[in-house]
Amino acid sequence: MDAATPPPDSPPLRARLFVAMQHLLPQHFLSRQVHRLARSRVKPVKNALIGSFVRHFRPDMSDAADPEPRDYPSFNAFFTRSLRPGSRPCDPDPRALACPVDGTVSQIGRLDGSILLQAKGHHYSVEALLGNAPGWAQRFAGGSFATLYLAPYNYHRIHMPAAATLRAAWFIPGRLFSVNTVTAAAVPGLFARNERVICAFEEGPLAFALALVGALFVGSIATVWHGDVTPCSPRRAMELPLDTGRAPMRLERAAELGRFNMGSTVILLLPPGAAQWLPELRPGSPVRVGQTIARLGSP
Repeated sequence: MDAATPPPDSPPLRARLFVAMQHLLPQHFLSRQVHRLARSRVKPVKNALIGSFVRHFRPDMSDAADPEPRDYPSFNAFFTRSLRPGSRPCDPDPRALACPVDGTVSQIGRLDGSILLQAKGHHYSVEALLGNAPGWAQRFAGGSFATLYLAPYNYHRIHMPAAATLRAAWFIPGRLFSVNTVTAAAVPGLFARNERVICAFEEGPLAFALALVGALFVGSIATVWHGDVTPCSPRRAMELPLDTGRAPMRLERAAELGRFNMGSTVILLLPPGAAQWLPELRPGSPVRVGQTIARLGSP
C-alpha cells in the first residue's frame, strides 16, 4: 500500500480535519460564550437563534409542553424545554428499567472486567470514567453499560431509569471534545477525557450510576440537586453535596434528575447481574425517555 494512502479503517479526510480542529480550539472559552448567548433574553437575538436552530435541525415539538419555539424566553429555555405531561409513559412492570434520555444507542453491552467499548478499536475503563472514585468502580466491574448519545435536535432533560436514592455525586474536569460518532471513533478515551458529572444511586440491592458527559458547546450540565454544575471556576474535581435543599435524594422512576445545554452523552452503568438489556437494542437504535431498555434481575 502506498505510504500516502490511509489504511482501510482510517476516517476520511474531512473527519480527521474535524477532530484535529477540536484539539486546537479553546474549548472551554467557546462553551462559556455559548452559555451566555443561549441565555440572552433580547428578543431579536433569541428568536434568531431559535429560528436558525429549527430550520437546521427540525426538532420534533409535538410532545413539548409548549410546541411554539418562539414562545420561549431564551434559546436555552427552548433547548431544555419540558415535555407535555403523559407524553413519555413507562411500563408499569416494576422490573422495567426506563431509558433516561431521548437519543441514540452509541454502544451497549457487558463490561469486559472494567473495560467499556467506546467505538471500534477504542476502549476505556470504568475507573477512568468515574475518576477512580473509591468503591464505585469496583461495584460495576463485570457489569453492563449503555452509552446514549443526545443529538442537538433531541429532548435534553435526563430522567431516572429506576426509583433510587442519590448516594454520591461528583464533578470531574476535562476536555470538551464533540461526542458524535466521528469523534468517538477518533479520540481515544473520549468519555473519560471530557468533563463530566457522575451521579451514583442505590435502591435496596440495586445500584447504578449515570455519567453526564460534557461536550463542545455544551454550555452547562445541571442536576436537580445542584443546579448548574458547569461551567465552574476553578475547574477542579470536587464532590457535590448531598442535601435536600433543591430536591429529595430519592426520586421515582422517570423523574427528572438533570439536563444538558446542547447535545451530549449519558452513560448508564449497572453491576453484574442487575439487569438484562433488551435484545433489540444495538448501536444506532433510537431510544426515548421512559422506554423500557432492560429488565431488572437475572433472566
